[in-house]
Order: sequence, then C-alpha cells, then structure tokens
Amino acid sequence: HGGRRRGSHRGFNGDQNIKDMFISKYFHTIVVGSTSTATPLYRECIHPKIPQLAVIGYSDNYANVYTSELRSKWLAYFMDGGFRLPSVKAMQRDVLECEKVMKRYSREESRTPCIGLLPTWYNDRLCEDMGCNPRRKNGFFAELFESYGPDDYNDLHPK
Repeated sequence: HGGRRRGSHRGFNGDQNIKDMFISKYFHTIVVGSTSTATPLYRECIHPKIPQLAVIGYSDNYANVYTSELRSKWLAYFMDGGFRLPSVKAMQRDVLECEKVMKRYSREESRTPCIGLLPTWYNDRLCEDMGCNPRRKNGFFAELFESYGPDDYNDLHPK
C-alpha cells in the first residue's frame, strides 16, 4: 500500500474511516479519490461534491499541527458566512493544483497532501480566503528570510 493509506502510521486507516461514514455507494466511491491521486479535499478540508462535510486533521502530521488550528478558524469563518465556497469546478481545479504542487515537491509517488510539504503556501491561501494579509512578518527582509510558525498566526482576525 505504501503511500496509499492515509493515517495508517497513526494506527488507523483514514481513507477507510472517511468512506465508512457514507452508506451511498456514490459518496463511498468519490470521497477519497483514487489510490493514485491526492484525496480530493478543497483546502484539505471540504470535498467539492460534498460541501456539507468538513474534515479537520485528515491531512495533518506533527510538523504542521498549527495548520489544523488555522483551518479550524477558516472553517468557522466560512460557517459564519464570512465567505462562500467557489463553484464545484473551481474547487476541483484547486484540488488538482494542490496535487501538482505536491507531486512537484514530493520525492516519491505519494498521496500525501500538499500542506505537509508546503505549509506556508497552504496557510497563505487560507489567510487570503478569510480576507487576511498572508504576509505575517514585520518587514520585507523578515518576510524573505524568517521561517513561519504558529506564532505568526496568533493574531489572525478575519475581515
């Protein structure tokens, strides 16, 4: 299975757990995608064809736990009416873009989501969706040379 089973390193089979939430064969089939593609979740959270379901933490690892917190803020802001999701086609294009980025920077064939590889790129997108400036550092040189971490998102206030 290699990289096909999400969450297996944590003692559970994430793909199967997500599939098992659905009785419908259609949703069971589409929810995690194929074994050769990334799981098709917009912003690693919402399936384009099942926007009523949000999944937090499915694609995370210990290195980017703060991204789950940021994604939770994003989801709360969305649920509060702060922004609307794009069309199904636009979300599907975004998922494909994320997959292309993942494959470009991944060393092996993997279904690992792009946020594990490029958390700052991903977090910038969440900030932009919420109307927040993704540039979280003080100054041009800090933006270029300092790494991003959890403290950079503490004072995030969606508009």
